[in-house]
Amino acid sequence: MTNTAQERIAFLRGLNATRAFRPDPVPDAAIEDILNVARWSGSASNVQPWEFLVIRNRETLQKLAAISPNVRHAANAPLGIVLVMTGDPDKVTHETYDEGRLSERIMLAAEAHGLGSCIGWFRPETMAAAKQALGIPENRLVRTEISIGYPDEEAQRARQKPAQARKPLSEIVHEERYRG
Repeated sequence: MTNTAQERIAFLRGLNATRAFRPDPVPDAAIEDILNVARWSGSASNVQPWEFLVIRNRETLQKLAAISPNVRHAANAPLGIVLVMTGDPDKVTHETYDEGRLSERIMLAAEAHGLGSCIGWFRPETMAAAKQALGIPENRLVRTEISIGYPDEEAQRARQKPAQARKPLSEIVHEERYRG
């Protein structure tokens, strides 16, 4: 790979949430790459406590959007990936950490293909409805849906808010000891 560290850092910093998608389908090769990146994500003790539910059906994606306001972006996405975690009550902390790592890697893999993505979640009060809609067993944990597709640049610009400045490192970085 000939990318410089600065190019790689720019790629990582450039990941933004996409909430408006064009209707174009996501190519199968891109989906396969994204899923392979996901399956190679690290997990506590390499347990890999996940399965992936790939959803292309517009009606199903719209149903998920109706179940949870935090998944509204799925309604116009050509692809959704729902993370199905084992839901082992003894490992919920580890799985939560793993799920976050996994989500970010899926989004970065989508970005590498020029695709936009947005993460959404099912709140505890909407999880059962999401599982039922998707045929997921009760003993599994379903919190995360990631919508993926080509960004609708025009729609993104129309809803764009002024850029929020990031806090300077001097306000958020502590060295050796926390200084409040």
